[in-house]
Amino acid sequence: MTETDTHLSAGPPQSTRLTFHGPLSEQRAGRLVERLARTEPATVLDIGCGWGELMLRVLDAVPGATGVGIDLKAQDLARGRRAAEERGLAGRVEFVEESATGTTRGPADLVLCVGSSQALTALEPPALITDALRALRGLVADGGRVLLGEGFWQRRPTEAELANMWPGASATDHHDLGTLLDLVVEAGFRPEWTETADAGEWEEFESAYQADAEVWLADHPDHPLAAQTRERLDRHRAQWMGYRGILGLAYLTLVPVR
Repeated sequence: MTETDTHLSAGPPQSTRLTFHGPLSEQRAGRLVERLARTEPATVLDIGCGWGELMLRVLDAVPGATGVGIDLKAQDLARGRRAAEERGLAGRVEFVEESATGTTRGPADLVLCVGSSQALTALEPPALITDALRALRGLVADGGRVLLGEGFWQRRPTEAELANMWPGASATDHHDLGTLLDLVVEAGFRPEWTETADAGEWEEFESAYQADAEVWLADHPDHPLAAQTRERLDRHRAQWMGYRGILGLAYLTLVPVR
C-alpha cells in the first residue's frame, strides 16, 4: 500500500481535543486534585479510567503514591501509558485491560469512578447506581475517599425529550441530585463535597468530543468513510441537543463511614 493509499484509507482522528473524557474544566480538575491530594492517598484505583488523566494528576501531586487504572478500551489505556511515561510516572502506575465488575483490586485510599459506575455492575438502571455504590464502599479503605462522577436529571425529562436522547433512554436511567445523595448515604458514605458540571463544561466536552471528526469530514466529504462518519456525528449531536440542559453530572467526594 502506498503512502497515498494509507492516507486515504485512514479514518478521522479520535479524542485528540479531549483532556478529560467528561465535562470537566481545568479549573475544577485542579480543585478536585488539590482536595483529594490533601488526604495523602498512598494507593489510587481508577475505575473505567480511560487514559487516566485525573489519576495521573493525583499521582503527580502526591509523591510516592501508586495507581491502578482499569478499563476495557486498549486504545485509551495505551494513551494513558504514554502519558505516564512522558510525566515520569510509569513506575508508579499500571493500566490494566480488564472488567471492573467484581474487581478485587481494592481497598484503595482513593477510588476514582467518574462516569463509570456502569463498569462496576451488571445491573441496569435504576438498580445500577445502588449496586455500584455498594461495590465502591467495598473498594475504598477506611479513612479514604471516593470521587464519584455520576449523571443525574436536572429536571425530569418528558417522553418527547427522552425520544431525542440515546437509544432506549428512560426516566429511570438517572435520579435527581437529591435522590442520588440519599443513595450515597444509604450505601455507607457521607458526601464531603458536592459540585456539578456547568453548561460551559458540557459544551467544551461535547464540542471537543466531535471536533476532530467534524474537521476531518469537512476536508474529506467524499472519503469512503465519510457517510458513516457523518451519520455518527449527526446522531451524536442530535442526542446532545436532546439532553442539553436536562442531564447533569455531579462530582461527589465521598467519605466512607467507619
